[in-house]
Amino acid sequence: MINTQQIDHFEKGYAAAARGTLVDERLVLWYFVAALGYLFVSMTGGLLMALQLVQWNVLDGNEYLSPGRWRMVHTNAIAYGFIANCFLGALHWAVPRLTLRPVASRALSYFIFAAWQVVVLSTAAGLVLGQAQGIEWGETPTWIDPLALAGLALVALNFMVPIARTKGPLYVTLWYFMAAFVWTFLTYAMGNFMPEYYIAGTSGGAVAGLFIHDLVGLFVTPLAWGLMYYFVPILLKKPIWSHGLSLVGFWGLAFFYPLNGIHHFLYTPIPMFLQYGAVVATIAVELVVTTVIINFFATIWGSTNKLITNLPIRWFYTGMVLYFVTCAQCAMQVTLTFQKLIHFTDWVVGHAHLVMFGVFSVWFFGMMTYLFPRLLRTPWYSRTLCEWHYWLSIGGIVVMFIDLGLVGMFQGYYWASLRPWDESVVGSHPFWVVRLFAGLAIIGGQLVFAYNLIQTWRQAPRRETATLRPAAAGA
Repeated sequence: MINTQQIDHFEKGYAAAARGTLVDERLVLWYFVAALGYLFVSMTGGLLMALQLVQWNVLDGNEYLSPGRWRMVHTNAIAYGFIANCFLGALHWAVPRLTLRPVASRALSYFIFAAWQVVVLSTAAGLVLGQAQGIEWGETPTWIDPLALAGLALVALNFMVPIARTKGPLYVTLWYFMAAFVWTFLTYAMGNFMPEYYIAGTSGGAVAGLFIHDLVGLFVTPLAWGLMYYFVPILLKKPIWSHGLSLVGFWGLAFFYPLNGIHHFLYTPIPMFLQYGAVVATIAVELVVTTVIINFFATIWGSTNKLITNLPIRWFYTGMVLYFVTCAQCAMQVTLTFQKLIHFTDWVVGHAHLVMFGVFSVWFFGMMTYLFPRLLRTPWYSRTLCEWHYWLSIGGIVVMFIDLGLVGMFQGYYWASLRPWDESVVGSHPFWVVRLFAGLAIIGGQLVFAYNLIQTWRQAPRRETATLRPAAAGA
């Protein structure tokens, strides 16, 4: 058990923030608004792809709006536009409070904000113009990669300075953050430079497989879990159940996750010892995730009414449950027996949507639901609309996940029976229609959220022009 020193430390951070010396709230707000903009761009790309699958695409024939290109915009906008901007906004909120020190440079923070938007928008333009690389999640044009890597180095510098100056033991959130700054830089360099310039053939495929999974496991996962370890104790007003168990989760992630990526290429010419290693590591990650889930559910034990009354907590714990589901699914689907059935099917698409939207995006919605009233200094315009946002988002992603899982198994059986390819397409069509409407429910939820945010913003008091603003009490 952690003693109350961690909570006292947080409260000191709030007091310092209240004096207007730590957190640049305007920048946090800008990052979140930019992230929501990219979310809608990503959903537009996903909608075009879903319409193409059911042959309802009214934009067919335009190469710049082709589903193949917008599918890449869909994935890159969610990873580098929505998720990265959410992280940067949340880091500007959390790191100063945890370290009791501002970021290294406020001017650098604003430069990073502007530069990152240039990187993301240039990536989207390059993809639409047909300049993509042939690496999953690494389709960014080659001329963007050095700029993105330089931006990641500046982000690490800006946040590592206050962390390095912190005296005494570091809370587990900062462990996750420090590791993510290093891992993200190395992962991006590995996936966007090595297969393109140095490694070809099956070796390049192995590196690409590592990159696909390490982007999720060594960039998104450590930052996201670090933020959960920050926000959940604050909202529950109680310390995390076991600091020791939280470190088990951290070191388990560090040891096992980098080996997972090869499981994307089972039954390929990649050496079997690497494939077996990836299978074992993937199953081991599920055991590590179980310790993390136990820690958080032990923390909320005795306060489960918060799941009903506290909407951000509900977002967080819903994401945790879905994270456990997706890791359990991953541990099952990497077995060689099951891989024969679901490889290259829509099962994998459903798995990716569950983890990227059903887990990480859901956590960000919880953070935004909690932080927007504090950033705007006014309560939400409508609690009912917040509930609609939750239920449309969760309902849509759960239906999509189940639907794609089912069609994936059907597709696998179609292909295993050696029936004509056309039959698998015809058999998949009803499931793709369901997927489309599940996606429309998700989009509807985000439209509700955007409307609620606009109305909340309109009723907010006028903000001062100063860069730094005091934090809301108890934030």
